[in-house]
Amino acid sequence: MRLLFRHTNQGSTAVSRETILEPDLPIIDPHHHVWERFLPPLPPGAPVHPFIEIFARRPKYLFHEYLADLKSGHNVRATVFVECGAFYKADGPVHLRSVGETEFVNGVAAMSASGMYGNIGVCAGIVGNADCTLGDGIKEVLEAHLAAGGGRFRGIRNVASYDADDNVLGPHPRPPINDLYMSDAFRAGYRHLADYDLSFDAWLLEPQLPELIDLVRQFPEIPVILDHIGTPLGLASYQGRREERFPIWLANIKELAKSPNVSVKLGGLANAICNFPSFHFDPPASSTQLAADWAPYLEACIEAFGPQRCMFESNFPVDIVGCDYDVLWNAFKVFAKGYSADEKTALFSGTAAKFYRLALPA
Repeated sequence: MRLLFRHTNQGSTAVSRETILEPDLPIIDPHHHVWERFLPPLPPGAPVHPFIEIFARRPKYLFHEYLADLKSGHNVRATVFVECGAFYKADGPVHLRSVGETEFVNGVAAMSASGMYGNIGVCAGIVGNADCTLGDGIKEVLEAHLAAGGGRFRGIRNVASYDADDNVLGPHPRPPINDLYMSDAFRAGYRHLADYDLSFDAWLLEPQLPELIDLVRQFPEIPVILDHIGTPLGLASYQGRREERFPIWLANIKELAKSPNVSVKLGGLANAICNFPSFHFDPPASSTQLAADWAPYLEACIEAFGPQRCMFESNFPVDIVGCDYDVLWNAFKVFAKGYSADEKTALFSGTAAKFYRLALPA
């Protein structure tokens, strides 16, 4: 597989290649990561899956790298970190090692809150990892995260993404159980989120959406956010089939929207898994071209859920393989041009603030 990386700024400069649209519009970025990855060298000529390429090209994406993107011109006021398996504890009980990630991210949030780096609430909300298959044992983990999060811990994510075609996800870790969200073992721990007033971020692939539909109906008291609009696929055995599967995705999105405890993140589309035509443009696609590619999916989600249950997301640095941070938010603004001021407020900041219980910095 050819290298797909075409990012231009690489988080190293505040100079944008596009004029920033609506630069005063407040934004909450409700989905990003910080990490430092160390990967073994690949054999010469070995195929490079997009997930490996992301880490190979951006092995370091910490506070200052993300801050450079945040300062590329848009008015990002606060952000939410979502778990990515970074900075786990090296020892101690295995089920508590993920708390190390929350400890680290809370330190990043404290750096931002010092005011030394500007008036942006970086990592104002934290979504960590706690293994729901622990059953009642998850309570100890949730309490440890809450203690480590400095009042910023908002919920957890358990990734369920799986496909029978291994080439779809490549080396990305698989869930411990296929059909994870349907399993009794998962649900035995998941139910305890309600005890702590915590939310759940769900990442799974488009063919798996019925699993999430069943889960949210069984536990209507737990707030759930669907990451990346359910990840439509266009890679490997799904190459050239995204349009064919659009009606299936749409029917499941409409069904999922019937559960009022569910919201959706609008983003995660600038990557090879979705494989939109704009992903292959050389030079890289403009914000107008990206918006045109993504519009059918974004429109369908907003129509099904309403702006009050939708939020734009960056998914950086994962989506860095498709576009720069400034271009990404321009694309969302191009798409949202026809929406009212109140609807834009919801989509760019209001829904995220409500779901993750955030206040924009004064």
